[in-house]
Amino acid sequence: AVWPCVTLVLQWHKEPGWGWKTQDLGFSPQDEKAPAYWNQRARRTLESALSLAPVTRRAKNIILFLGDGMGVSTVSAARIYKGQLEGRPGEDSRLAMETFPYVALAKTYNVDRQVPDSAGTGTAYLCGVKANAKTLGVSAAAAYGKCNTTWGNEVYSVLHRAKLSGKSVGIVTTTRVQHASPGAAYAHVVNREWYSDADLPKEATRQGCKDIAYQLVHNTDINVILGGGRMYMTPRRTPDPEYPTDPKQSGMRKDGLDLVERWLNAKQGARYVWDKKGLDAVDENSTDYLLGLFEPKDMKYELNRDAGTDPSIVEMTEKAVRILRRNPRGFFLFVEDDYGHARSSVEPGGGLCLAPKKAEDKRPYTSILYGNGPGYAIANGSRPDVSSLPIEDKDYRQQAAVPLDTETHAGEDVAIMAKGPMAHLFHGVQEQNYVAHVLAYAGCLEPYHAGPECPAPSCRSGSPGLGQPPSLLLLALGAASLLLRM
Repeated sequence: AVWPCVTLVLQWHKEPGWGWKTQDLGFSPQDEKAPAYWNQRARRTLESALSLAPVTRRAKNIILFLGDGMGVSTVSAARIYKGQLEGRPGEDSRLAMETFPYVALAKTYNVDRQVPDSAGTGTAYLCGVKANAKTLGVSAAAAYGKCNTTWGNEVYSVLHRAKLSGKSVGIVTTTRVQHASPGAAYAHVVNREWYSDADLPKEATRQGCKDIAYQLVHNTDINVILGGGRMYMTPRRTPDPEYPTDPKQSGMRKDGLDLVERWLNAKQGARYVWDKKGLDAVDENSTDYLLGLFEPKDMKYELNRDAGTDPSIVEMTEKAVRILRRNPRGFFLFVEDDYGHARSSVEPGGGLCLAPKKAEDKRPYTSILYGNGPGYAIANGSRPDVSSLPIEDKDYRQQAAVPLDTETHAGEDVAIMAKGPMAHLFHGVQEQNYVAHVLAYAGCLEPYHAGPECPAPSCRSGSPGLGQPPSLLLLALGAASLLLRM
């Protein structure tokens, strides 16, 4: 049951075999005009809801899917686009994550900002406490950019606690693995942009702060790490294996450390890969640790990905699950796709219909809009006619009201969609840090490790056997976060 969720939650483009025929639906468009159609459809939904029973046993395995920038409007656009790819109008379509039975809203603000960034939100939903913007794995008592406020204010993620409980753990991301969202799983740093030691101010270095890449290797024993971020792991002027003649892609560490080699040498059964061919060749039955870094910085967006050389997020996630699931005590996997920011700044327009009326400038506009970004365009005091633009082109930029070189998101609540053991605990409108507490409770992680159905403390060393059937908690979480300039 894992693979359809992985594929449909994270990958929106059309796949072979997704063709749609009218008879597959069991109704014609004419049926929508009859009250009986809507009454029968609602009755089936009601009957399904009445039969729904919470799964109250604890979760052996947990997968947290994060759509960075995936606000409710983006989910709506994806739903419509998916339906249109199948030949329908699209509004009545459903994404896989929309079939999850439990839904809640999360408030996304940081302690010091109404509109959050990905570091502060990552700290909230992974570590369980609200934090300041641009800080990772530290409480709000730590001040942004001030190294000496780190000590004593560290907070620890559910991924870190899952590892301590004996589970295998992994990170999959389409960004660099040192980026804000994955970084919250293992790092404690007062500036999210301290990717390597070359990014550290001299004062921070003197005070003993370590960069995020260094902490990735030294803080938490992570079994699977897949994403971008090669240049932060190797010494300065180390040629990149994929772009050996481009000095801009070379390693940038000033301390001379090769963190890839250090990671490999510290672990048994470890593999390192940097392209799809290497990933495909990994034998998940004999690999206990896997580090895959597929770009010097962030990975390419799906629309620009070379399928022959770069793995998709689906392929990375499947490989991670196959490795992690070998642990009889279960696993925790964090999967992030940064498509939300990309789809609103470079947006294929197949999913966005035109509004029925034109604006006061006598030009059409799409029914779902974005507030800002590089799609802002005014010529001779007027907007371009969106109906005449090449909206199916992958480089089409969705029209925006405010000019910015990169798109950002607002501070509205985002959706939490959950399925599996303890998923019913996601309800109502909650603070974002509540997410980490539900995950910890569901997985018998500290501070909820002594609760009912949890293994005895003497069994928490990583030895086999939880005494419960395999159970999976799936969570799809949107993050309305500020996309910071690099």
